[in-house]
Amino acid sequence: MLPSFTGKGRLMDRWLAMRIFVQVAETASFAKAARQMQLSAPAVTRTVATLEELVGARLLVRTTRSVKTTEAGARYLEDCRRILAEIAEAEAAAAGHYDQPSGTLSVTAALLFGQLHVLPIVTEYLDLYPGMRARTFFVDRPVNIVEEGMDVAVRIGHLPDSGFTAIQVGSVSRVICAAPEYLRQHGVPTSPADLKQHRIVTSTSAWASPEWRFADGQRVLVEAALQTNTNEAAIATARQAWGLTRVLAYQVAADLREGRLQRVMSEFEEPPLPIHVLYPEGRRSPAKVRAFIDLAVARLRENPAFD
Repeated sequence: MLPSFTGKGRLMDRWLAMRIFVQVAETASFAKAARQMQLSAPAVTRTVATLEELVGARLLVRTTRSVKTTEAGARYLEDCRRILAEIAEAEAAAAGHYDQPSGTLSVTAALLFGQLHVLPIVTEYLDLYPGMRARTFFVDRPVNIVEEGMDVAVRIGHLPDSGFTAIQVGSVSRVICAAPEYLRQHGVPTSPADLKQHRIVTSTSAWASPEWRFADGQRVLVEAALQTNTNEAAIATARQAWGLTRVLAYQVAADLREGRLQRVMSEFEEPPLPIHVLYPEGRRSPAKVRAFIDLAVARLRENPAFD
């Protein structure tokens, strides 16, 4: 039975109408939302229309090709997601899901950081809780934790204000490095101004910027001789004695330790960037999140790659 918003079932009807509205907004399609919820398209359309009448504002703009939220609809969508998430939390608590880890854990981090330092924690977590499943999403772009369904994020850099819980687990510096052979052939830069005389390799990933900043306030607009779309490619090029690159220290820790790359101009480096484990606080975090947070914080804090 679809929502009428009248009679004894109006609270349940409102909950179902919110679910329908969220599904339509997220799929940008009445027909697709109807199929996914196993409802008829006319019924879904009537439900959203009734919800708009009740709210007193138009929530969706319909065209022949797409469905988009209005400004009011976008705000209402955020509220619906929050309310539905709180209902899901209450149901999970009642079912005992907050006592023992269960279900699927979703974790996001930067691509290389995730592969090197988060993935081993995830696999250890799965060994500790064999009934759990996990999903990782490692990508060099900001991830909207709520909209993209993440339980936990590991973030590098200063965090904007949010309603999330953040636990600092370390910090990491940006470093300039090159192969020893390159430095023998082209000299070692001793100041930011010297970079103009060197071949620079940069990455267009999350930390890319043509302006390099230094601790003493100096700024250098770098003209890269080569741009790559990943940090791994920039680092590989530097290993081949082709030029200088600037990356986060953990990304080249093994190269520096084993002598394939050499760190230069360390006295000019900016203060290290903080590393946080971040998760939506909610009223209570499920056991699966609490257990992973405890493990991740311990492992990252004991990791010698971070300050």
